[in-house]
Amino acid sequence: MIRFSKSLSERTVNWRLARLFSSAMVVVSASSLLPLTVHAQMTMPAPAAAPAEDKDAPVNVSAEQMTGRPDRQVNLDRDVEVIKGSTTIKADKAEYRIIQDEVEATGHVWMQRLQDQYTGDHAQMNMGSGAGFVTSPTYLIGKNGGRGKAERIDFLSDDQAHVTQGTYSTCEAPDPDWYLRGDTMDLDSGRDVGTLHGGLLYFKGVPILGSPWMSFPLSGERKSGVLPPTFGATSTGGAELAVPYYFNLAPNYDLTLIPKYIARRGLQLGAETRYLGDTYSGVTYVEGIQDRVTGTGRYSLSSIHSQTLAPNLQLAWNINKASDNDYPSDFSHSITGSTQRLLPRNVSLTYSSTYWSVSALVSKYQLLQDVDNPISKPYDRVPQIVFNGNRYDVGGFDFNTVADFTRFSNSDLIGGDRAYVTQSVSYPIIRPGYFITPKVMLDATSYRLNNVSPGQPTSLSRTLPTLSLDSGLIFERESALLGRSMTQTLEPRLFYVRTPYRDQSQFPVFDSGLADFNFAQIFSENRFAGHDRISDANQLTAAVTSRFIEENGLERLRMAVGQRYYFADPKVGISGTTTTTLGSKSDLLLALGGQISKEFSTDNSVQYSETLRQMVRSTFGIRWQPAPKRVLNLQYRLDRTYVNPQTGLLDPLKQVDVSGQWPLTQRIYAVGRVNYSIPDKTVAEGLAGFEYKADCWVFRVVAQRIPTSSTKASTGFFIQLELNGFSKIGSNPMDAIKSSVPGYQNVNLPDSMSSNNF
Repeated sequence: MIRFSKSLSERTVNWRLARLFSSAMVVVSASSLLPLTVHAQMTMPAPAAAPAEDKDAPVNVSAEQMTGRPDRQVNLDRDVEVIKGSTTIKADKAEYRIIQDEVEATGHVWMQRLQDQYTGDHAQMNMGSGAGFVTSPTYLIGKNGGRGKAERIDFLSDDQAHVTQGTYSTCEAPDPDWYLRGDTMDLDSGRDVGTLHGGLLYFKGVPILGSPWMSFPLSGERKSGVLPPTFGATSTGGAELAVPYYFNLAPNYDLTLIPKYIARRGLQLGAETRYLGDTYSGVTYVEGIQDRVTGTGRYSLSSIHSQTLAPNLQLAWNINKASDNDYPSDFSHSITGSTQRLLPRNVSLTYSSTYWSVSALVSKYQLLQDVDNPISKPYDRVPQIVFNGNRYDVGGFDFNTVADFTRFSNSDLIGGDRAYVTQSVSYPIIRPGYFITPKVMLDATSYRLNNVSPGQPTSLSRTLPTLSLDSGLIFERESALLGRSMTQTLEPRLFYVRTPYRDQSQFPVFDSGLADFNFAQIFSENRFAGHDRISDANQLTAAVTSRFIEENGLERLRMAVGQRYYFADPKVGISGTTTTTLGSKSDLLLALGGQISKEFSTDNSVQYSETLRQMVRSTFGIRWQPAPKRVLNLQYRLDRTYVNPQTGLLDPLKQVDVSGQWPLTQRIYAVGRVNYSIPDKTVAEGLAGFEYKADCWVFRVVAQRIPTSSTKASTGFFIQLELNGFSKIGSNPMDAIKSSVPGYQNVNLPDSMSSNNF
């Protein structure tokens, strides 16, 4: 190795001695002549600033043979390697011009600049400024795996490059299934922007998408520009094509314009804006269309916002509006959206402290009426003010206070103000193996009503105490389940409630209804949801739960049985005071569920009437997931309490739901779901599709049938081509698949096994 000093006059070298070595190393140190080396790159720099290149950094040169003038130029031959900082150049031959700090290499050129690699026939690079070129190159972007080839790449500066007749793909094969070709590409890693001129997207050798100009981010970050088009079809609107344009207005907010052409209805214009700050976030979406079918202008609006105005002070709103009753069913592509009947409009302000909170809410609804299945509009709350206070373990006692004032408004019904205060005190006694919790609760409620019938009272009040006693035992023993050691528990529980009777027949029904009968409800004090009705009670709930738990705490199986015993029939009803004949005991509740094994999970519940000697409601479900991206779900649901909204009569509901994801071949996956109504002999909801997974792309085609009203349904079609690391073209079916197939896994993601219960 030969080292040159900083002063050129002092440089001496014995070239004869150098030639005696089969390989020699020249280290050039020229701090006064060589500028700071900064490397151009095709990927976004790391957020943290990289260490600056040292101006005094040496250039390390090695080759089998070296000739030339040590103060001007070194000629390198065979097995050439030139290194400075994070730039490395290898070639058959090279010239290093010392004064210019420039390398010119020919023959099997290989170059690395930071994480990116290039190969070519001929390259020239200024090791200080990063400017240079490489001809007939191939390239590999280290950060995202993108690769391609070109006629020439010119490195204009430390972070700018100009590509001539280049291609880009994330496929690793020499002949990629898809690639992007452009006349020229300008890459600016400093701004994380790539600009393509005269671009064509090829798939399987066929051009499928072209653009005279296109910009894209180099590192996958957000970038303003035209997004890939989405297309699909529905049975109500026909073929659809949307070409969104994305505006990256700032790091914390953006805007997307979505013009969509719907064959039967015309041009729909949509816009979505998102924003995110240190103390606030939100999203607003609006769309409108001059509908050719109805001949009217139609629109929808949705805005969600959350903000911290001050420490512990929160503001939030959720505002939705549609132009007409049928807008969601005509234009939504989701089950929840197409069947939505109530559009909420809520604004709330909440202050929270350590032991208490107070909130003010204004809540209204827009009712989207279905003429075949009309419903009543809920009351508006203008406003509702709620206070919650909690103190725990004050001398062993727990205190809870709830105070609520609400003004209920409905132009068609009785309205008015309701105020109540509920104070409870409990004394939990919790010990290893058992617990006992006595509780006393007092509720005081008053009403001031308007829009009442002549002769009816406008002021009403009610004061009711409630006593309850909750208790339970916990036994454990060592056991086994499917050959594995487990801890089995036996947990009996008794819950007694006593509430005296008060006549509430003249009280309005603003927000109350009979609560759903389930395991959570039988351990509550009130049979009703809401606060307009408080049930009289003299009852005891008895239940037993048994669990199988692994050593790591994972619950593998849970079994439970529970029943409520009445010492007196309740008299309070929703519509008035009636003696409810429930007998001496309620229906029997049974439950069985858990992740039985790595492959199987189950969830089953039964409500059995001993009086009728039949199941009133039941759900039986099982999931089999033997491997990643393989899942089958089967569920049966029975509900004899279901009331047909059109007839008002009992109409037992019996449904079978089958869904799954399964590979048909190494690359083809099938996804599907069928929700079948046994009494109607019809498919209530359905989904069927296929996914084809290649090495660097996925193709999906999916059809989905969703109900849009009680008598109508719509069928939508999704076609999507996902190009790994680049873009997705077509309509996105992923939300539809995930909501229809529990346990579904994206075929384009690494394998994983879900541990969630069914």
